[in-house]
Amino acid sequence: MKWISNAVVNWLKHKRPLPRTPLSDFERVRHEIKPCDVILVEGRSRVSDVIKLITQSNWSHAFMYIGRLHDIEDPQLRERLGKHYTGNPDKQLIIESELGMGTVVRPLTVYEGEHLRICRPRGLGFSDSQKVVSHVISRLGDDYNVRQIFDLARFLFPWTVMPRKWRSSLFSKRPGENTQTVCSTMIAEAFGHIQFPLLPLVKREAGSGFQLYMRNPKLCTPSDFDYSPYFDIIKYPFLDFHQQSDQRLLPWQGASALSAEEREMYINIPEDLKTLNDDTQ
Repeated sequence: MKWISNAVVNWLKHKRPLPRTPLSDFERVRHEIKPCDVILVEGRSRVSDVIKLITQSNWSHAFMYIGRLHDIEDPQLRERLGKHYTGNPDKQLIIESELGMGTVVRPLTVYEGEHLRICRPRGLGFSDSQKVVSHVISRLGDDYNVRQIFDLARFLFPWTVMPRKWRSSLFSKRPGENTQTVCSTMIAEAFGHIQFPLLPLVKREAGSGFQLYMRNPKLCTPSDFDYSPYFDIIKYPFLDFHQQSDQRLLPWQGASALSAEEREMYINIPEDLKTLNDDTQ
């Protein structure tokens, strides 16, 4: 049965080609990123499409940037990290949970050309950032929890469509589940380890007090880091409008032609705008 499982995983991991022109400026991302930044990815695989559909978001994957090998202060952590990464010590490294690989450490450059967004935890001190990094390093080697994706899908369906009892397995504890995770759950657990809020429940107490309740990490999705008020969103577009004094100076006009599929989603300025204006008159 293992060959069937591998065949399904390979089918789910199949990716569409990278766009010829990326949406993100990878060089700026690479130079501006800091340890503990959460990076969101608009994935191109079949499983990414499933996650986008389930979460109603363009972001299907998240990973954490941990810096270079020498950025890890704790020698024991560096030693553990070295058991999982034997490449160039000057490479910028990330930790992620990926279908078919589990929780792994890889160079940041594996996501060059992808659509990326930086989510930076606001006001996180150095000591706490090292604790977060320590937690994600401790998860290296864990398996990817494919079942949790289906459990999440069941939980997000309204109970009028899917009986509530069918969704209860997301919260049940079973032997071995603590050695399996998915990308956003692993990262949410790391921030929960230092009691850093992601999307907490805020309840008003008597008087003027408040109490926070931490969100179940198994319910966290990549888009939650984008939505959280406790993370700053940093974007580095491939063509940066802020580098121009006027958006009209951007290269809206040129000799490039749209394919038939692209013309269903995009318009050519000013020819198509003139056509649209004529159609509305």
